[in-house]
Amino acid sequence: MAKIKLEIPHKLPPDEAKKRLEALFGYWGRKYGVKSNWAGEVATFAGKAMGISFDGQLSVLPGKITGDVADPGVLLRRQAEKYLKRKFADYLDPAKKLADLARDD
Repeated sequence: MAKIKLEIPHKLPPDEAKKRLEALFGYWGRKYGVKSNWAGEVATFAGKAMGISFDGQLSVLPGKITGDVADPGVLLRRQAEKYLKRKFADYLDPAKKLADLARDD
């Protein structure tokens, strides 16, 4: 299956970026049943949202998150990329407190 490559910049310490990704995975888990597993600074995740496979891998690095996610196909690719960029921007925004993000879900 084709993958969408991700590289998301952030201005957080790596441990804080990881906590925020864990919170995002918690949101996806509650909303879509996405399961995640961490091995150090690398997360793998899998699930389905609206019948579309939602799986991939992310690595937390200083200054960026890298990884890939399953490409939902040409018809949904732009929508998926837009959604992911918005969610990552929201959860990795240093102006937002982690506790507030959990409440917004």
